Amino acid sequence: MKFIKAGEIADSNIFNKLDERKKSLLEGGMDVINLSIGTPDFQPGRHVMEAVSRAALDPDMYKYSLNETRELLDAVENWYKRRYDVTLADDEIMAVCGSQEGIAHVGFAFAGPNDLILAPDPGYPIFSFGPMMTGATVGLYPLYAEKNWQLDFNDIPEDVAERAKAIVVSYPNNPTTAVADRKFYEKLVLWAREHNIIVLHDNAYSDIMLNGEKGLSFLSIPGAKEVGIEFNSLSKTYNLTGMRVSFALGNREVISRFRAFRSQIDYGMFYPIMAGAAAALNGPQDVVESNRTGYMARRDALCGGLRSIGWNVPDAQGTMFVWAKIPERFASSVDFAIELMEKTGVIVVPGSAFGAQGEGYVRMALVVPPERMAEAVRRIDESGIVKE
Repeated sequence: MKFIKAGEIADSNIFNKLDERKKSLLEGGMDVINLSIGTPDFQPGRHVMEAVSRAALDPDMYKYSLNETRELLDAVENWYKRRYDVTLADDEIMAVCGSQEGIAHVGFAFAGPNDLILAPDPGYPIFSFGPMMTGATVGLYPLYAEKNWQLDFNDIPEDVAERAKAIVVSYPNNPTTAVADRKFYEKLVLWAREHNIIVLHDNAYSDIMLNGEKGLSFLSIPGAKEVGIEFNSLSKTYNLTGMRVSFALGNREVISRFRAFRSQIDYGMFYPIMAGAAAALNGPQDVVESNRTGYMARRDALCGGLRSIGWNVPDAQGTMFVWAKIPERFASSVDFAIELMEKTGVIVVPGSAFGAQGEGYVRMALVVPPERMAEAVRRIDESGIVKE
């Protein structure tokens, strides 16, 4: 395992380099196909927009909110019971301004400079950066392709497990698209209890399962609330990324301490946003299946198309991303991503941006329609970049 402290995170400057090169290509008249950022292009439900609009016309909605509304708490509790068969109490729920914000700050509720928090490699950058903001050391547990990018508890040495205060786990996984089943979560709960470790589970993509299975909640496992919390987001499930609506859910002691910390830096979620969130959870759920079907069509067009031209890209299992091994002739994922952009106008994220274990891969977001995916495949084929 690798241990890192503040200032030692992977170089995120690649995103700036990609953006600068994209602007240059656009200025030169190139038609860019941007598969780098996971922003849904599907539309929010009309009933959600109308709920936000109605609330926004009420002058009382512009005061400090401080806490979740009764309407929102009821909506979350009913949603979790209906969707995951999980019963939640009011004090087991806290709204946060997006899972990224929640994961960035939750460590301040229980960790500090003398603590160790475990996070995945490869992993979404905030999984490491958030704990490091507290001054804690981050132990990066490795994920391997040959293990289907799933955490193997044997890869965490016993002495490290005994020292660790918390572990960040995320399935369906960004960037690798790997999923985890009930048996995995049962092992996680037992392991966390044995080592007295707080589990921080990021569950942003449980409704974007692309392998025919139904996503589940970590909290649906017996004993899960005793060892941790889960972050669940409306961003990708309901196409509400800009609203920044997520929830920290589960262990009431962690939630209480987290709420106490956030009360010092935040005055609560804007009332119209809470009204829109409740409308999304309570209203028609056809958008969820429509999104999943749409992402599957895009995945099939991209992954199947790339395989047809000789780039062996596996189908994504979950999330709205594709994780692909780069051609062997390239020395680094950055080199490949830049050459791909310059030759084809297709923008992807180098795997090294997600940690050392991500080197040799790229992540592609399913954010354009199937016909644009087909166009991306055509350009890549004609460029010869995966054949040279």
